[in-house]
Amino acid sequence: MQLSDVLNPEYLLKTFSYVGLSAILFAETGLLLGFFLPGDSLLITAGIFAAKGDLNLGLLMLLSTVAAFVGNTFGYLIGRRFGPLVFSRVRFLKPEYVNQTREYFAKNGNQTLILSRFIPIIRTIVPTLAGTVHLDFRLFTAYNAVGAVLWGGGVTLAGYLLGKVIPKDVLDKYILLIIAVILIGSFIPVALELLKRRRA
Repeated sequence: MQLSDVLNPEYLLKTFSYVGLSAILFAETGLLLGFFLPGDSLLITAGIFAAKGDLNLGLLMLLSTVAAFVGNTFGYLIGRRFGPLVFSRVRFLKPEYVNQTREYFAKNGNQTLILSRFIPIIRTIVPTLAGTVHLDFRLFTAYNAVGAVLWGGGVTLAGYLLGKVIPKDVLDKYILLIIAVILIGSFIPVALELLKRRRA
């Protein structure tokens, strides 16, 4: 299996089905090295597959929610136990991010844990940062659960509804294009935030 296959949600679902979905979502939300994995597009594609009758929507939503919750919890525990070591070893994480994160949580509250779910790359980093700054675990777990349901279950459901609206012949012919548009759209918030910080 090549890297291009790992980034192809249609290939992952056709080849590894529910197991592949759960593993990718866990890796993206729980392992820092999983930041490049296609979480959003995988959920949307899974929902579309369910709309076509290839997968079960209820099971997809359940597995997506559980994988997202467990992944974030694992990322938090890594940050809490190995935070300083992680920030000294992982190249794209800088020690000053810890103080910035602490200030950001103080300013914007714990809803950051929910909002970050919908921003690629950020959703991978935030749980580890939350653990590193020793955010209260009970609060983290509560917001983690809400975020997992909204992202894991919600985005999958959105893909399902999209699949029901778009005619089957169009889906079969343009599914990769549809997924590409969704994937590009999911990076827009990241680009806007980076532009905002650069101007500031």
